Amino acid sequence: MTTHGSSFANTAFTGLTGFAASLILILLAAVATFLITEAWPALTEGGTFLASKVDWIRPEQGESLVQIIGYLVFGTVLISAIALLIATPLSVGIALFISHYAPRRLAAGLGYLIDLLAAIPSVVYGLWGAIVLIPVLQPFYQWLGHYFGWIPLFTPDPLTGVVSPTGRVALSAAIVLAIMIVPIITAITREVFLQTPKLHEEAALAMGATRWEMIRMAVFPFGRSGIIGATMLGLGRALGETMAVYMILSVGLSYSFNILQSGEHNTIASYIAGQFPESNSYGVSALIAMGLALFIITLLVNILARWIVSRRSEFSGAN
Repeated sequence: MTTHGSSFANTAFTGLTGFAASLILILLAAVATFLITEAWPALTEGGTFLASKVDWIRPEQGESLVQIIGYLVFGTVLISAIALLIATPLSVGIALFISHYAPRRLAAGLGYLIDLLAAIPSVVYGLWGAIVLIPVLQPFYQWLGHYFGWIPLFTPDPLTGVVSPTGRVALSAAIVLAIMIVPIITAITREVFLQTPKLHEEAALAMGATRWEMIRMAVFPFGRSGIIGATMLGLGRALGETMAVYMILSVGLSYSFNILQSGEHNTIASYIAGQFPESNSYGVSALIAMGLALFIITLLVNILARWIVSRRSEFSGAN
């Protein structure tokens, strides 16, 4: 009786877990089908007809649907990449301090604080960035433009000779996004560092290595794939962020790399949020087409992350 009961329980549990795994694929396919179906009218209609139905599509000004999506993909990737460059070393440093340097009580407190920061809504970050952070950063932007204006990223406005007076630029949005994704990357990286086999660390120390040398020889190689996976997860969050960017960025459409000039960039999610309330059926279809582009980008990012992690999963803390 016990054997039959255990066999039935194992079969039921296997079926339940298989259904749960299949449900993820079903939901992903459902989302993709919805996006393609709803975006199809905008993707198949001629540019002139679509422009006659949607007032923010202006082909004569170089703003057809395809061109707008191109501008938005560029802005989304640029701002997210800058946020990732800021957040990744900071997150790794915090995770390393919590896992290997901080006293146990301090490490526990910092761990709780990191988890709390990850739960703060994005609109709070947006309000804080617009009201508190931008006025603080504006003098720094002026300094960058004055002393490093010869770098294309920091070139001042050619007409006024200064950077944006409002501070609502791509760099501000990237900094706020970096602050938002630091808790995510830090939490995952911390757990990966804590999984480093103690024998590896003790062997390095027994050979006369300093603590930093032990971390460089034992912890980093073990956690490399985990760091990459955490970074890609943070990138996915940055790519899809809406309200924080919408509340901070002075929007524009261009392929400019100048991150200190306002009205130059926008992201897909922010643009959709700004245009959706006043859009008709064709406008909604065009916005869903932009959402489809963001869906594809996010999917590619996650596929790339899984591929990178799987290459070293047998030799690291990725599992």
